[in-house]
Amino acid sequence: MTIYALSTGPGVSGVAIIRISGSQASNIIKSLTSKKIPSPRVATLRKINNINTSELIDEGIIIWFPGPHSYTGEDMAEIHIHGGKSVILAVQKEISKIQNCRLAEPGEFTKLAFQNGKINLLKAESIADLISAETEIQRLQALKIMEGKSSEKFNELREKLLKLLSFVEAKIDFPDEDLPEDNIKTLKKDSNDVLNKIKKILDDQKVGEIIREGFKIAIIGPTNAGKSSLLNNLSNREVAIVSEIAGTTRDVVETHLNLDGYPVIISDTAGIRDSKDEIEKKGIKLSLKKAENADLKLVVVDAKNVDFSDFLTDIIKKNAILVVNKSDLLEGELDPKILEIDHVLISLKKNLNIDKLISKIKDKLKNKFISNEDILITRERHRQHLIQCVEHLEDFLDKNEIKDFDKAAEDLRLATRHLGMIVGKVDVEEILGSIFNDFCIGK
Repeated sequence: MTIYALSTGPGVSGVAIIRISGSQASNIIKSLTSKKIPSPRVATLRKINNINTSELIDEGIIIWFPGPHSYTGEDMAEIHIHGGKSVILAVQKEISKIQNCRLAEPGEFTKLAFQNGKINLLKAESIADLISAETEIQRLQALKIMEGKSSEKFNELREKLLKLLSFVEAKIDFPDEDLPEDNIKTLKKDSNDVLNKIKKILDDQKVGEIIREGFKIAIIGPTNAGKSSLLNNLSNREVAIVSEIAGTTRDVVETHLNLDGYPVIISDTAGIRDSKDEIEKKGIKLSLKKAENADLKLVVVDAKNVDFSDFLTDIIKKNAILVVNKSDLLEGELDPKILEIDHVLISLKKNLNIDKLISKIKDKLKNKFISNEDILITRERHRQHLIQCVEHLEDFLDKNEIKDFDKAAEDLRLATRHLGMIVGKVDVEEILGSIFNDFCIGK
């Protein structure tokens, strides 16, 4: 089956690119241009015609990528045409006339590249992340994963486990063979080494996932403190409704921001107060949950009415900045308790010290995103496979301690499988290959 799709964004544009991949790619180009296939990877100007009537549709650029040296590993072509809707539809209509051709499904070109061994699963995911990157740090992270250091590391650890597994399998299948006993002593050492390296990767404070998904900031505090006004100020637009009426915000209002290249998801929450209104009570409960799951809390209070109740004391204990609003109305000295807390005095009405607050937020972001590790976990899928790998390795070490090789082998096999699933590589034949390469069995 040959697939095709518009590779550029929908809508009117100067240039549109239609990608084609599959055995019929060459036939499509020949049929549309009535000429032979152009030289590989050379942009060639061609008239693009109706297949049946030879009526001119457009004049554009054809680029030919013969397989296997293409993105998908199959014969591929790109048709660069003018980006008018009618032109795009006309070309796609002609392609659809070719036998065994259909529109591609979302991500199918990259899926083919993975299936044909051109890229691994990590790189495929990083391509998707690069396309969807909205900030500079997201772009850089996606490129970092695409470079392949993470893949190399996971494959390296996996190869070590395969070697260990090959020995355990050999010990089970050939108990009478004169196999190197010294290798038994290395099982614990080598498996522990892999285990510790994976644990180190997992101990990353979820930096990679936060970068990919966004740094979660929750604006929380009592009613009428200026939470919604702060959200609007940081967003530079009217995101939330602002009112003097207490309890106006009853649900969580979210918006995505780009703060100096850092991706941020900022949430305005319902004001915290004692309320008999059932809907408002649900909103307050949701607010507290949002604050609990946030990477940073902006606790907004009225400078003239700072109540260090149980709520405020608990909420500012961890990952929080106390934002003292309406500071322009403050008379007399500041509450000494405030001075002991990480705080900023602002006035949203007078637009005072907003830059200081933003600077403090940026400092928190920078500290959170600092990582000297080349290996970053960017998806929950990766994390869960690594956690499962750790669990099976720990079980393997326990069973290996009592020389229960049969059960230990299964744990090691599962640990290896979970590492392989991160990069999309699971093949039992590799175990057999390692056995026959490393051991002289059947001499």
